[in-house]
Amino acid sequence: MTGQQRGSTLYFASMLRSLFCICLGLLMPLLGKAQTPDTIRTPPPMQTVALDSVGVLPSAIDTKGWLLLDKDIQLELDGAVHNIYNFKYDKAEKQFRSLRRRYPNHPMPYFLLGLSTWWKIMPTNFQTEQYDKVFFAYMDTAVTKAQQLYDTDNNNYEASFFLSAAYGFDARLHAERHDWRKATVGARRSLNFLKKSQEANGLSPEFQFGQALFNYYAVWIPDNYPLLKPVLLFFPKGDKKLGMQQLRSVATNGFYTATEARVFLMRILKNEENNAEEAMPVARYLATTFPDNGYFQRFYALLAYDQGEFADCERVSREILDKINKGMPGYEGISGRYASYFLGYLMQNRYRDIPKAKDYYQRCIVFAESTGDTSGGFYLFANMNLARLAVKDKDAAAAKRYYEVVADKADHKSEQYKEAKTYLKKNK
Repeated sequence: MTGQQRGSTLYFASMLRSLFCICLGLLMPLLGKAQTPDTIRTPPPMQTVALDSVGVLPSAIDTKGWLLLDKDIQLELDGAVHNIYNFKYDKAEKQFRSLRRRYPNHPMPYFLLGLSTWWKIMPTNFQTEQYDKVFFAYMDTAVTKAQQLYDTDNNNYEASFFLSAAYGFDARLHAERHDWRKATVGARRSLNFLKKSQEANGLSPEFQFGQALFNYYAVWIPDNYPLLKPVLLFFPKGDKKLGMQQLRSVATNGFYTATEARVFLMRILKNEENNAEEAMPVARYLATTFPDNGYFQRFYALLAYDQGEFADCERVSREILDKINKGMPGYEGISGRYASYFLGYLMQNRYRDIPKAKDYYQRCIVFAESTGDTSGGFYLFANMNLARLAVKDKDAAAAKRYYEVVADKADHKSEQYKEAKTYLKKNK
């Protein structure tokens, strides 16, 4: 793998996002922000409780009034759920508001409206805060409605499910905003209700999703964050292999959680398991099924770049920049940074079109500066490539300018840093 490729793959070392993402609410206060290539945070520990995985026979549970298992509701909401992931927020929310009018006392419509709001935040790597109040309001309402159902019947596992999910999302965003007290409180409550809802894990793949993530990350986290091992002794033991099996099952058989299961499957295979080859078809499916999802497109472009599938990488990268130019929802500077770097690399190394390569690298730098992502990654390698091209052009001023950035941003043990310092020393 080249230095450029290593730089480009510093992409999300931990977990992101969303549909009924119970375990993230539990574990994100431990891990901190879903890591970008440039940031790692370790928040304070939290208390936890034991988690059972005992399933209750479906015949022993009264599911009357459960929207989560209602096939007619699933059929009705199929297009709306698709629209969330394809960033057609208005269309999705119109259907969720219709559901709310008919079921004003059920948590599902409020949770789904919150989920739609979540996906407005997520593509920016949580940089935007303009939707925070709306998001928290929807999740708070989902909690209130679910708690009312739970108080009426504490064997209402659907209510437990929504309580765990809503508290988990709430905790996740509070963790992103560094409000560790609220994040920890929400995560603890989420875990309590996750334990309760797991009792019905034989009813639907939706209930299995949280367990799948917990099984995987309960092992992965202490393996990769040794300092957290003492805290995680209070967590139940996980099973990574079982977690992956459950995740694949949910991806195949789930309704509300199927897409999220695929997203986590893609991310785990690429980032945690270092298996980009298996992640590739999952990413291709997501980017093809939801072609207007900038997050899916940039992840797919990244995998295509890493795997040398340059035709797909180029096509998707051009689509991303085109959609940014059109102002489409969910397409912003982060996706632009990825796409412009990939196109710069392809112009330089595949087409030998140096003027276009320079233009794309410079656009990558502008995108990175617009989003504040200038501590490494694509920003570093765009400057590095521009510096080398400037040396070939005998443009000493430009070469010095770009190498100064490289010397400032690169790891001091890296070859990029050594190259930059050597050039700057010779060309004072």
